[in-house]
Amino acid sequence: MAMQRLIFDADHDMFRDQVRRFFQREIAPHAEKWRERGYVDREAFLKAGEQGYLLMYADPEYGGAGVADFRYEQIVYEENIRHGEIGFYINLHSGLVGPYLNKLGTPEQKARFLPGCISGETILAVAMTEPGAGSDLAGMKTRAEDKGGHWVLNGSKTYISNGFLADLVVVAARTSAEKHGIGLFLVERGMKGFERGRRLSKMGLSAQDTSELFFEDVIIPKENVLGDPTSGFRNLAQFLAGERLIAGIGAIAAAQEAFDITLDYVMQRKAFGKPIGTFQHSRFVMAQLRSELDAVQTFIDQCALLYNDGRLPSEVAASVKLLATELEGKVMDACVQLHGGAGYMDEYRISRMYTDARVSRIFAGTSEIMKEIIGRGLGLDERKVK
Repeated sequence: MAMQRLIFDADHDMFRDQVRRFFQREIAPHAEKWRERGYVDREAFLKAGEQGYLLMYADPEYGGAGVADFRYEQIVYEENIRHGEIGFYINLHSGLVGPYLNKLGTPEQKARFLPGCISGETILAVAMTEPGAGSDLAGMKTRAEDKGGHWVLNGSKTYISNGFLADLVVVAARTSAEKHGIGLFLVERGMKGFERGRRLSKMGLSAQDTSELFFEDVIIPKENVLGDPTSGFRNLAQFLAGERLIAGIGAIAAAQEAFDITLDYVMQRKAFGKPIGTFQHSRFVMAQLRSELDAVQTFIDQCALLYNDGRLPSEVAASVKLLATELEGKVMDACVQLHGGAGYMDEYRISRMYTDARVSRIFAGTSEIMKEIIGRGLGLDERKVK
């Protein structure tokens, strides 16, 4: 059994039971269809909105619940991955993109956009990555020019999650020649010159619509500029700790689920007349994974409390993301191995989980980038150490 998680109280546990039933009833039954088709139904967001599970932190005046406790969001993300469908990116919508609007938006922008985001009618995406620029935002080529009464946006983005379904996209674009001269722009579905390319075929996360986006002379009204148009780099940076914590939460939730599936399998599957889980090798593998999962889960839960208090440092968030996603990869590989030939068959969930997990060490900053951030936080920066 997993270790008891002390950061949750009785109210959290009651909420988790309610959320789990929602994902089991309303999301899981559609997952296979969504994976085959390549995107989820818009109704998934509407149903989550009806339950109040989207942007729970938003003010009641916009339709939100005004819940400041991040642990409730953590529960939603964990239960979706374990009992819903990992490709249903409620975590991106609420946890990664929603905060841009909630924290950077003007009262007018919040009044225009937040109600739809909270109800699930307006699906969110964020567009930073380009064909030639990933983690290094300084290499961004998409540009926005100030024309006085409006901005004109030109460029392209790729690997955009929710890109096919999104009604509102937070687009990062260069606004000046300076290295960090980046602005954030709210691009709405139907704006002239805003086109979606193909839905991209991926190794895993088959139900997650990942698309190319193209912008050709898109006119962006001044009221669709999010924050200072020259301070986008700094604005992006303030959300990275939350993004990496959420990535870690998702990775460890998937790893926990893979462990549970595999524990059940090795207790049932027999070889040489006895359950394969009783072999010393299997016992030792599962014991090691159980110990590591409990350790990393405890670290993540502690960081969730720090994040709740606005005290999660970027270097620590990078450590969360690094440890959780690397452990997820280790767990998935071991669990497939313990399933034997069945682990290679897509009819077994562990096979899909293995390929779904591979991107975790890439998105939200690769493991290598996380190590750079952690190392620089230790003062090991070649620009400063002579």
